[in-house]
Amino acid sequence: MKHLTFLFLFLISGLSLQAQTPEERISQLGIDLPEVKRPLANFVKWRQVGNLLFLSGIGSDQKGRLGEDLNVEQGYEASRATGIMILATLKAATGDLNRIKNFVKVRGMVNSAPDFYEQPQVINGFSDLMVEVFGEKGKHARAAVGHVSLPFNIAVEIEVVVELEE
Repeated sequence: MKHLTFLFLFLISGLSLQAQTPEERISQLGIDLPEVKRPLANFVKWRQVGNLLFLSGIGSDQKGRLGEDLNVEQGYEASRATGIMILATLKAATGDLNRIKNFVKVRGMVNSAPDFYEQPQVINGFSDLMVEVFGEKGKHARAAVGHVSLPFNIAVEIEVVVELEE
C-alpha cells in the first residue's frame, strides 16, 4: 500500500508541475526577473523571423576567465544568472513566456583559460534553469565553447533561438 501511495503522490506532483506556467515556476524558484535594458551598440536584443525568435548574445555580470579567475561552480552560477537575464528578455520579447513552444538552439560561450576544458559544465547552469522553468520545452540543442576572451571580460555569453506558438 505504501508503494501505491508513493506512486500516487509522485504522479500528482508531476501533474501539478505540468499545470504550472513558466512564470509560476519562476516565482516558485524565488526568481525576480530584472529590467531589460537597451543595447549599448547598434543592434537589437531580439529578432523574430516567422515563429522563431533569435536573441542576441546576453552576458553575465560575473567577470573573469574560467580556469584562471573562476572555478566551474562560479561559472555555473554565472551561466544560471545569465539564464535569468535571458528569461527577462524572452518575457520582454514575447509578452508571455507561455508563447514559447520549444527552445531550439543555445550557444554558450565561456571566457576560458587556454587549459580549461569544462565549458559544458559551466553552460549547464543555463540549461538546468531552462528545464526547471519550462520542463521538456526547455531542453535544447547546444554548443558550449571556450573563447580566449569575451566583451568586457564577462565570464559567460549565451545566444538563444526559441520556437514560438503560432
